[in-house]
Amino acid sequence: MTAVTAGASARRSTATDLLADDAAAPDVEPTNSVARDAAGAPTRAAEPPSARVVPLPSRPPVPAAVLPAPVTAPPVTAPPVTAPDAAASTSAVVPNTTERLPAEPAAEVPADRAPEAAGPQAADAADASGPGRRVRRRERRGPDLREQRRLRTREAIVDAAAELFAARGFDHVSVLEIAQRAGVVEKTVFNHFPVKEGLVFEADPPMRAALLDAVRRRPAGESAAAAAGSFVVAAVSQLGSPAAAEGVAEMARIIRASRTLQAREREILGALTDTLAEQIALETRASAGELEPWLAANAVLGLYSALLDLARDRVLAGASGPELVTELRTRGRRGLALLQFGLAGYAKRP
Repeated sequence: MTAVTAGASARRSTATDLLADDAAAPDVEPTNSVARDAAGAPTRAAEPPSARVVPLPSRPPVPAAVLPAPVTAPPVTAPPVTAPDAAASTSAVVPNTTERLPAEPAAEVPADRAPEAAGPQAADAADASGPGRRVRRRERRGPDLREQRRLRTREAIVDAAAELFAARGFDHVSVLEIAQRAGVVEKTVFNHFPVKEGLVFEADPPMRAALLDAVRRRPAGESAAAAAGSFVVAAVSQLGSPAAAEGVAEMARIIRASRTLQAREREILGALTDTLAEQIALETRASAGELEPWLAANAVLGLYSALLDLARDRVLAGASGPELVTELRTRGRRGLALLQFGLAGYAKRP
């Protein structure tokens, strides 16, 4: 509104000046006489026709006493430069001057709409998680539609691969066939699983984080080997339950029928062994070249590998249920006791 007001004031001042100029102009009496020379003949003026005075019969002469006084614009002087104060900010602005109009007060924006009013970048910054900030909207809403589609596509690929591997074996199924069964292109399969073995074994198995967590959270006085061994026995013994037996049998058949998968499984067990050994060495501050952390880690993962093979054998033989769970737990605890108390008394020659 400030710009409109200033402009309107300027237009009004211009109109007033024009009216004043028109009113201040002297009136010329209308005349119909023509100049004649000495002989009485009319003479032609040399001035152009536009210089003649045109009679205005509809505009009678106005007495001089009635004419308004000429209106002149006040001289424009630059205002003194002074520091702005509270009174100056609220003073009126004289039209047709160089004074700056006071800034209009910004419209009040509700607190919850402030980030949107400031712009998309400010809204994103306000939603960014961090100290003193709210959780992002996407995190509050859960996974978005794109993430849900990605998870559904990944699940479809895994299901298609499991069906084909169970029917024909891992080594006799191509990635292209898996993609066609899942209804996607081959590139999509590789986007989710860079290597074919990833359809059977996860790149970072959940057991890795769980094993390290069991070691880190063990109570005072318990050894790292005991904590890791107890976790292994508890986890593998549950493979004999009816809920897990069917999946264990299917995976056992697929892995044992493929040398590629068997080699990949050994690599995963080796990586788990190295991770556990590094954790033990970190806690014991073992120097380079000490064998104790690696011997303890290899013993625990050896127990895991032996107990896993036993579970697969028993499930493939048709065993499952509480009896198999109890058998796996008993054998596992016996092996763990051997690790805890050492091998000094084992396999002594009589």
